[in-house]
Amino acid sequence: MSIDRRSHTPIYRQLANLIREGIHSGQYEAGAPLPSEVTLSKEYGVGRDAVRQALAVLRGEGLVSTERGERSRVRLPPERVSIELPPGGRAVARMPADPERVERNLDEGVPVFEVFRPDGTTEIHPVDKTELTRPA
Repeated sequence: MSIDRRSHTPIYRQLANLIREGIHSGQYEAGAPLPSEVTLSKEYGVGRDAVRQALAVLRGEGLVSTERGERSRVRLPPERVSIELPPGGRAVARMPADPERVERNLDEGVPVFEVFRPDGTTEIHPVDKTELTRPA
């Protein structure tokens, strides 16, 4: 698959789709760095701005992570912790505010579960590392 310059889909979205497909197919392995922005730009014949926007889309989806000065990496599938939601409890999924994301060391684009327990306590868990269960 390649970039279709006649498409109504923006180039950065097409590039994000191609990289996402490469992640799902195993072309880009979990934990491995993606090619550099320059390499992706040359490989697909697009500008670096399109590459940056495509990577931002994939970060927002939780597929890649980027640290300043480092190449973007395919995120490793996280280990999940099972949280039991008791009778009368409820959970709400939401996006964390930036200060909360930084405080909890969450990757960009990762939502949280806010778990409200019947005793009035509230817990916050990252969605990508949490599995909610009900008592049997």
